[in-house]
Amino acid sequence: MIIFGPVPSRRLITSLGINNILPPKQCSYSCVYCQVGETSNKSMFRTELYKPQHIYEKVKSHLKKLDLTHRPKYLTIVANGEPTLDINLGTLIRQLQQLGLPVAVITNASLLDKEHTRNDLYNADWVSVKIDSVNEASWKKINRPYIWLNLDAILEGIKIFSNDYKGILNTETMLVEGYNDSISDIQNTAKFISGLKPNKAYISIPTRPPVEKGVKPVSEARIAEAWQIFKNHNINVETLTGFEGTDTGYTGDAQADILTISSVHPLREDTIDELLEKDSADHSVLEQLIQNGKIKKSSFNGFNYYTRTYNT
Repeated sequence: MIIFGPVPSRRLITSLGINNILPPKQCSYSCVYCQVGETSNKSMFRTELYKPQHIYEKVKSHLKKLDLTHRPKYLTIVANGEPTLDINLGTLIRQLQQLGLPVAVITNASLLDKEHTRNDLYNADWVSVKIDSVNEASWKKINRPYIWLNLDAILEGIKIFSNDYKGILNTETMLVEGYNDSISDIQNTAKFISGLKPNKAYISIPTRPPVEKGVKPVSEARIAEAWQIFKNHNINVETLTGFEGTDTGYTGDAQADILTISSVHPLREDTIDELLEKDSADHSVLEQLIQNGKIKKSSFNGFNYYTRTYNT
């Protein structure tokens, strides 16, 4: 499940997602709010996964299948796990850029203390780094990092990257009630981010079913307070709190489209309905995937969502 979408993106307008991590989920974190489930293989060690040429050919082929109206604005490496665990990430980015579209990478930033990780990411046109908290207790509580990771080293690595990176740098902070939403926590996070001088800092909340059922988005009042705190630190800040829309790319193969997109990007029921219509398919396709254990259904904030599973 390497390619998914294009999907609507609140950050990048439309994005063709590229999952460069082999299933099941491999990540250096196991965040309580993750929309794609528990981390099966928690690691901080970079290894060779897919061959870059293999991914390049998959993307090239997928782009040819798309209607011109659904040509994405970005090729986005956003994985079912942490994309920088791929030791060939730099090579992959350079190859993908040959397709004539800018390449974005969404990373949890946990491996940026390593020079070779930073060198790989310098190749990207657009990078978003996760900074949920600069407080160690909050960081451990919300991100549940690999045991050998060190927050101070990660933050220093992010600083070095921000100083040397020539592309578009963004940050993202996910606020979760009772985890990292105290005023002091938000103040400290904003202070750190202000020193990075990002193009934009995003404040987000869980909008899809999280891995931990007790996880809740913060209140609208706290979102407004966080926005103001970031603004007071002279940060170009934007909140990501709403649904990005139902308009996804499609290939004519409904089953493949559902499986690829939902492996990284859980699909809301109205998005599934629209996707099936575009692929000239009916709900029997979805029902068969559920029956075969390839898709699971869950609810969050009054909506039904469908997520890829790896049980079979």
